[in-house]
Amino acid sequence: MFRHNLSYTLISAALIAMWIGALVVFRTRSVRVIGGGAEEYRRIFVATVRLFGLIAIVSLLFRLDLARLYLAIAFPVGLAGLLLSRWCWRQAIARKRARGEFQTSVLVVGGERAVRNLTESFARGTAEGYRVVGVCMPGHTGEHGDTITVGGRVIPVLGNERDVVDSLQFCRADTVAVTATEHLGHEGMRDLAWALEPHHVDLVVAPGMMDVAGPRLSMRPVAGLPLIHVEKPQFHGSNKFAKTAFDLVSASLVLVALAPLMLIVAAIIKIGDRGPIFYRQERVGLNGETFRMWKFRSMVPNADKKFAAVRDALGQSEGTFFKSAKDPRITPIGRFIRKTSVDELPQLFNVLTRDMSMVGPRPLIEGEGLGVPGFVERRMLVRPGMTGLWQVSGRSALSEEDRIRLDLFYVENWSMTQDLLIIGKTVRAVIGSDGAY
Repeated sequence: MFRHNLSYTLISAALIAMWIGALVVFRTRSVRVIGGGAEEYRRIFVATVRLFGLIAIVSLLFRLDLARLYLAIAFPVGLAGLLLSRWCWRQAIARKRARGEFQTSVLVVGGERAVRNLTESFARGTAEGYRVVGVCMPGHTGEHGDTITVGGRVIPVLGNERDVVDSLQFCRADTVAVTATEHLGHEGMRDLAWALEPHHVDLVVAPGMMDVAGPRLSMRPVAGLPLIHVEKPQFHGSNKFAKTAFDLVSASLVLVALAPLMLIVAAIIKIGDRGPIFYRQERVGLNGETFRMWKFRSMVPNADKKFAAVRDALGQSEGTFFKSAKDPRITPIGRFIRKTSVDELPQLFNVLTRDMSMVGPRPLIEGEGLGVPGFVERRMLVRPGMTGLWQVSGRSALSEEDRIRLDLFYVENWSMTQDLLIIGKTVRAVIGSDGAY
């Protein structure tokens, strides 16, 4: 008995050592991925799966007598523990970065427009911790002022593209981001990289492409010139099958689990004003096809007939979207189920009939969003969802520009990993009722 316990103690120690080694090999602790999105979780998952796959192959080839139950428990428990601990650390880092700590100071080499775009992007992603502290603007002579203001922040212009090294001494940046590659040229970029080497700062090149996720980007050296290859969005094949399977299984499980709650809500709505329990509205789905979307009724009967008048009364007649916490058509029970997102639960039936997906851009009313070039057409490439990227990024509190940007980002960069992260964030957003009305 003692020898048995000792052997599995040694096996556990060896497994821990190999696990740590696999995490190191896959660079899961790289400063470039910690706190920076789904890539951090992906690397942990891949490292763990490959380690246990290797153990399974070795044990099969050499006929090692390893308890399958031991490995079957160690794999999911250990992986869940790693992901949970990393999530906790990410939350702590995000809070500190929101307070201005653990920031990566960036010196940008580029024109004013590029600097503004980059600064605004960094401001939206405070959890990543990048902050522009200075600018070297090509052709700058000091004649037009030595600062630019972006989002209320005053950023000093420290010189032109030849003053980068001297500017580092002034602003003490950790990273130099170059957007003006056309001004520097090949030799200028090479000389800049050599000049920065003794200063131990990172050199990054911002290609000027916005809202394209990492998995779609790959570097391809051609004749000594590094080219960034942007893959097309993938909506077919195994990816489509995985998303369909996930939708059907998860919708069925959630529907069974929440059926008692849905029956109670239906009874309360019916007793409230004797009106219909459900509200069904024409929405635009995949490839522009319309469908009837299910919701628990949260407004007075015949609310659609009052839509234009209410929109005008609230001063939102010109907006792309309309949703207001002051909408007088919402009933008392309607305010509660909207706040808790219970009114969306009947859309599980839309998921099962394949009109909708669990995750995706919210379905638009016909004609909504037509004023934004390319917006509706790109959204039609995927099924609309019960929850989406902008719903977990502020919900109704977001501006129209941010909603449009996040919807298009989701369509262009869809992945199952992103869907799972959105589901997790949705649960947190619903519990906190963030931005819901």
